[in-house]
Amino acid sequence: MKPTFLSRMMIGLSLGLVLTAAPQAGLAQDAVFYEFDGSFDDATFAVENTIIGRGLVIDYVSHTGDMLNRTAADMGSDVVIFDRADIFLFCSAAVSRRVMEADPANIAHCPYNIFVTDRDGVVQIGHRTYPDGPMQEVEALLDAIILEARGR
Repeated sequence: MKPTFLSRMMIGLSLGLVLTAAPQAGLAQDAVFYEFDGSFDDATFAVENTIIGRGLVIDYVSHTGDMLNRTAADMGSDVVIFDRADIFLFCSAAVSRRVMEADPANIAHCPYNIFVTDRDGVVQIGHRTYPDGPMQEVEALLDAIILEARGR
């Protein structure tokens, strides 16, 4: 059975979260992390409400931590990477139009995502980094959403 675009995208996003969220892998420069003073559930609630409160639609919530924990034994591992980890996928029509009018290749970065992780009781909210130029508008949007969700 040939994988669908959505299944390939979700596998890629899941792998991307693992790779960018593992500081020991040396790739932390590819993502921005903010600590959250509260529980994982409080963080996901705050992120979801902030995204929706800005008039944006969440297309999908990937429960990546659940998937990693559920499939660990099948992959021959007993390592718990995250206690919990969710990724919120969404887009902004206005921002997307501007960055794609500047360079249609920026479609490669859509949809945008914000992840929430819980590792050993440390809850973090973050996003991947984007290239210089028009995509910095997306990065600023994601930073603003996270800072608002953190109560700042």
